[in-house]
Amino acid sequence: MLPHQAGPPDEPRRPVEDRRHMIRRRALTLLIIVLLIGIPAGYLVISANQSRDSGKDKEKKYSATGLTQGWPSKVQRRLYQVPVPHPANQVAWYETNNWKTSRLYVQFRTTHDGLDAFLADMGLDRHDLVKDDLPIGARDREVTGWKFAGPGARSGPNYGVVREQKNPRPTQNMVVNFGDPAYPMVYVVSRTVP
Repeated sequence: MLPHQAGPPDEPRRPVEDRRHMIRRRALTLLIIVLLIGIPAGYLVISANQSRDSGKDKEKKYSATGLTQGWPSKVQRRLYQVPVPHPANQVAWYETNNWKTSRLYVQFRTTHDGLDAFLADMGLDRHDLVKDDLPIGARDREVTGWKFAGPGARSGPNYGVVREQKNPRPTQNMVVNFGDPAYPMVYVVSRTVP
């Protein structure tokens, strides 16, 4: 057995902690632990929920099939060179991408001045439009649900034009429907090969 060594003689003995002080010290320690663990854990939970919600929004956006009502982004319009004119309504779009080809499908209804401005921005004019020419193929029509002939199709004459450009600049296939004489409907498939 080892002998017990006494403390230094000049150091006063600490008084025994009373119950109330002990409870207060333990509560303060518990509060500090909760704050040190709880705040970061709460932040992680909130951050995870926001991240999951963001992922769901992106998944919904990129899993959409068919046309989405609204304007394509400015970046998409610039990249695919589809200058939707003002005024325009019934605007809808859809984008597909794969390793080989990217496509932007856009439809809109506009005025005659809007159509002329759109064609001018594309480097074209009305003389370039060919009556009953439908350069938008069956595959692209199936993707968008566009019908230019037969049941469910827009009535009125259709005019088409293809604006071909060298890669990597996009090529646009367009159909203009004059079923409503005052407000032509424009359909565009802009295709680019990365």
